[in-house]
Amino acid sequence: MVAHVRGRLTTDPLNFEDIIADIRKGEIKIPKFQRPFVWKEDQAIKLVDSIARGYPVGSVLLWRTADKLNSERELGTFQLPQTDEMTPTKYVLDGQQRITVVYSAFGAAPTDPGFKPVYDLRNEAFHVGTDALQVHHFPLRYVYRTTDLLNFRTALQTLDDREVLQERLDALIGAITGYRIPVVELRDLTVEEVCPIFERINSSGTRLSTFDLIAAATWSKTFDLAAHAEGIASELAPKGFDGISNETILKCISVVLIESVKKEDVLRIRELGEQRISDATNRTKEALRKAIDLLQKEFSIQAMSFLPYEAHMICLTKVFGEVKSLDAAQLKRLRQWFWLTSFSEHFRGASEAFVTSSSREAVKWIVKGEGECARFGSAPTAANLIDTKFHFRAAVVKAYVIALAKAKPRNITNGATVDLVECLSSYNAKQFHHIFPQAWLKRENKKNIDSLANICMLAAAENLAVSDTPATEYIPRAISEHGVDVDDVFSANLMPSTTELDYSAVDYETFLKKRAEKIATHIGKLCEG
Repeated sequence: MVAHVRGRLTTDPLNFEDIIADIRKGEIKIPKFQRPFVWKEDQAIKLVDSIARGYPVGSVLLWRTADKLNSERELGTFQLPQTDEMTPTKYVLDGQQRITVVYSAFGAAPTDPGFKPVYDLRNEAFHVGTDALQVHHFPLRYVYRTTDLLNFRTALQTLDDREVLQERLDALIGAITGYRIPVVELRDLTVEEVCPIFERINSSGTRLSTFDLIAAATWSKTFDLAAHAEGIASELAPKGFDGISNETILKCISVVLIESVKKEDVLRIRELGEQRISDATNRTKEALRKAIDLLQKEFSIQAMSFLPYEAHMICLTKVFGEVKSLDAAQLKRLRQWFWLTSFSEHFRGASEAFVTSSSREAVKWIVKGEGECARFGSAPTAANLIDTKFHFRAAVVKAYVIALAKAKPRNITNGATVDLVECLSSYNAKQFHHIFPQAWLKRENKKNIDSLANICMLAAAENLAVSDTPATEYIPRAISEHGVDVDDVFSANLMPSTTELDYSAVDYETFLKKRAEKIATHIGKLCEG
């Protein structure tokens, strides 16, 4: 059913004096889930200039509710006053950057820190204030301060061009005090009703997580979900697994506690009691440790950026939340599940409901051996591999990189073992090499230049040394230098042996076909566990 908010939504334009007054009373607050103030001075100056010119500067969206969210952020550099539990609060859902600039420019005390714009009445231009202001420099923080404004006007009278400057000052103050900014206020909506609105307004630009909103909404004096997540992240940091987000940890807590990552279910966490939540948090911490250990040892994954899907971490956490360790048969089924879901893009575009059901399916298959692994997908064919481009953000490409790592690759050029910890900790394009160099292929007008079947792991220094040298030149040279080790080096890179291909004369299309077959065989074995 579609929930309508008509009747609980007001759209009144307000002047800055009213907004500033509400901020000073503590009625307008910045919820903790909002990103910090990030605007640069030039952005703030442009906003003030637009106001002075009467240009539209967008609207502000507030959520008026009696429910108290988690501790609010400061407004820029300004401390927000505390309010009692009974006073309704207007939380800023959209427009935080603008409202912070407005308060700092027109509402803060002259001695307060922060953005202090002044208007040069002679040059008719705004700039950031300094301690050495001249008489014709008007601090905008005087606009709503009667005494300061009168004193400034008096000082202007000492100047020869006072009449022109007074006229410009009057026009500026009139523009600011007469400006009315559209304020949309959502009144007494539940968190469930606010969540989709919050998602819509933050669908572009810097994405704000709805889970951050939920963490704030589930907060109480005895429970802070976000704090639990941050604690887990800090404890996991020494394990060297980089990039696991607060949002992912929150989902892992949720799947262990209530077997769901759906927003409407997570919102009910606060009803479960502090002891149950605390126990689940501890179980999640241990489950995440074991999941990370497995990802590092079994798949050489050192960072979230190399994990094909966030859902893999959520499902693995659910598995280790159910069992302390896996026997040989369970570990084999886990491998099957991981490789099949990765290469079949099982979780592509997965909804929260799908991830929730998938976590249960993972437990059934991995832990209990129920069902068939074929439901998780199938291994790619050689043709699939040839047609797939190396684009690192794609889940199937990450799976391919991890599959390469399972072959324990060695540099094609010098035979040295590739440092997998370095390669799978942070993505660096120089650690992945076009076996037939990209520049050469472009000159030859070849197709499938970025095919997975043309990509191997190679240390950055060796990659640089190869540069755009044709494969038919640098590979035969490497073959000669490897001597009796050559087939071992090529096998570690899932490349056809020197008895299968003549690398001094092989054409690109034949190479792709033969190597794709080797890779497909290797991946097929991985998918069998």
